[in-house]
Amino acid sequence: MALAPGARLGPYEILSPLGAGGMGEVWRARDTRLGRDVAVKVLPDHLANDRKALARFESEARALAALSHPGILALFDVGLEGPVAFAVTELLEGETLRSALRRGPLPWREAVEIATAVADALEAAHSRGLVHRDVKPENLFLCAGGNPKVLDFGLARRETASPDSVTESAPDTPTAPGALVGTVGYMAPEQLRGLPVDHRADIFAFGCVLHEMVAGRRAFEGRTSSEVIAAVLHDEPRKLGGPGSAVPAAFGEVVDRCLRKDPAHRFSSARDVAF
Repeated sequence: MALAPGARLGPYEILSPLGAGGMGEVWRARDTRLGRDVAVKVLPDHLANDRKALARFESEARALAALSHPGILALFDVGLEGPVAFAVTELLEGETLRSALRRGPLPWREAVEIATAVADALEAAHSRGLVHRDVKPENLFLCAGGNPKVLDFGLARRETASPDSVTESAPDTPTAPGALVGTVGYMAPEQLRGLPVDHRADIFAFGCVLHEMVAGRRAFEGRTSSEVIAAVLHDEPRKLGGPGSAVPAAFGEVVDRCLRKDPAHRFSSARDVAF
């Protein structure tokens, strides 16, 4: 079922396309019951019969349903209209962090404000036992006149680990232990190795985002995915802050600790990073 303006999914009247959102397509729609505009995310036609895609779509909805935080995209409804599975969320006005970074690096004070809000949202997810596993600028939304929002929990996984071990529960998403999931350049070393991960993998990815916001370039670079993976596993990113830099040394120290290769040497929680 190809959507177009004027189509309906239950009580939701499709208005206009908003672009891609993870594996789905996102549309602006009108909730005819409550008289408000919302965002409706659907699987594209070519994935409508893909079991893994549908399982990930449903997994994201379950993850969002378990969370209630001003820094996390709010889920309003889910439904099925014929063959079309859809999820209804709040409509955000603004831009992704990726779009903002295309204009250049951010002043460190602005980066701190964004990072503190994002860390608080991640802590809310972690406290409910959810690891995002795909923290990156594309999944952080800078709302016009409001808090940043964490998006796309399609790869989120429930965690049963203690801070002293890296273990995870039986699969409750379409991916299983040993599978490589996430985005190269933001995945923690243990994630790249296909090992079980806990919330500290999100802290590593968060450190990559922190570095990129201020440096204007990725923490780990390469001409190919293989080169980027090698850099994450073996190299140290360029230091931020210090003498002659506009960035305080303390900021650089926070980023460095987030990006430690060994998860035991990172911050133990997103709350600690925010502090």
